[in-house]
Amino acid sequence: MAGRLTAALLALLIISGCTDMKPIDFKDQTPVLRIEEYFQGTTRAWGIFEDRFGTLRRQFTVEITGTWDGETLVLDERFNYADGETDRRVWTIRKTGDHRYEGQADDVVGKATGEAYGNALNWRYDMNLKIGDGTLRVHFDDWMFLQPTNVLMNRAKVSKFGIEIGSVTLAFMKPEKDLQMSGEVLSEWLAVHESAQAANR
Repeated sequence: MAGRLTAALLALLIISGCTDMKPIDFKDQTPVLRIEEYFQGTTRAWGIFEDRFGTLRRQFTVEITGTWDGETLVLDERFNYADGETDRRVWTIRKTGDHRYEGQADDVVGKATGEAYGNALNWRYDMNLKIGDGTLRVHFDDWMFLQPTNVLMNRAKVSKFGIEIGSVTLAFMKPEKDLQMSGEVLSEWLAVHESAQAANR
């Protein structure tokens, strides 16, 4: 367990502390992340949204069903927020090269672009984010890191006009790995995240 938490802390510090890293920097890291393989079938995620001051604003869970036909990955995401709100997003993602992806969804403006090397994926896109009864167009700079336990850690910086307005943190797990990442371990992972956030303020 200590090894998993150390890896989680290092990944969070990398995500939080670096602004100019590139996916190719992780080309030698394992396990190798191939999203078309990882997200095939059922995946669960637990997430939080923090504003730019580090204040927790929302908590949510996501149930994801993924299908891959050899060319296109479709992700059907069902969101359940702690305040009772629900939402759905369906991604259609194509692999355009050995390390590159592009994707579309109803609330995504244009196309998302992704680049993956080693255990890392960087995913960038503009989105019409729902705010109350309206929407706000924001930019997501999304990083994913696959851990040896098959947990996929995700941190996205959300910005408007180049100014960071918040961040989204998620932990993705496959159902067959749930027993290896119990609620107790997940709580410790969140504690590590909070410590990493505090160290970077």
